[in-house]
Amino acid sequence: MGALTGKHEPADPKRVIAVYLVLVFALSSIFWYCIAVRPQWAIDSGLLRYATVPLMWCPAFAAIITRLALQRNLGGFRWKIGEFRWWLLAMVIPVAVGLVMFGTAWISGVAPFLPDKASAMLALPALLTLLVSLGFSIFTATGEEIGWRGLLVPELGRVTTFTWIAIISAVIWFLWHVPLMVVGAYGDGSFSSIVLFFLSMIGGSTLFAWIRLASGSIWPAALLHGFWNYFIQTFYPAITATTEAGEAMLGEFGWYAVLISIAIGLLFWHLRSKLPEMPRPEGGL
Repeated sequence: MGALTGKHEPADPKRVIAVYLVLVFALSSIFWYCIAVRPQWAIDSGLLRYATVPLMWCPAFAAIITRLALQRNLGGFRWKIGEFRWWLLAMVIPVAVGLVMFGTAWISGVAPFLPDKASAMLALPALLTLLVSLGFSIFTATGEEIGWRGLLVPELGRVTTFTWIAIISAVIWFLWHVPLMVVGAYGDGSFSSIVLFFLSMIGGSTLFAWIRLASGSIWPAALLHGFWNYFIQTFYPAITATTEAGEAMLGEFGWYAVLISIAIGLLFWHLRSKLPEMPRPEGGL
């Protein structure tokens, strides 16, 4: 069978994970360097301007290399479309979470709603721009999801329980973001923002791992990630007034976002019994 759909050969999951982590951090370091140091060659070539795009695809490139090197095909990613209900859930969750998060700020007056801006963004002439932006967000997020949820999560599922899958994948996902946070390219680089982001990653990783394992496909996770990035980072902030209290409360580095992420994580952790049983080699953790 073809490399995309063939039954993947057995491989030690711990070895797969180790090789993958070395590759993903090695490849990503090229773009971390460009973003942090801003070398002239990166500026002249235009790489610096778009560095976040190949950076977000480094997890995918590393995962593909790992699968081909150790399993000789790409069948383990679960490329199948899956059931529509998982796609619907992946789209609804970010929109609903954003509405609760930012809606609370609107109602409380912490960060007022901007109706004129919302009307302009949702007007028919502007919808194409919205859809293109959303599509680009899904494209970049897919690069991460092929790696984190396409390889890392199912391989962890072969050696440990869902609780540890969520925690370990959260720690790795967080560490991958740290270089950007330290140099101020993602968040303000403060210690408090890094801690808040780590806590939100625990809840987020639980949700992402759950939907990947429940659906048996990487596409709902990619859709969830893309919708989350667009609505939480772009759409809702654009229709919300900027205030000091709102900045502290909202977005990926806000205290309210952390509370919501933890609540979501606990909900899907509670639903872990609904997941299909993962195959584990003898001697697994």
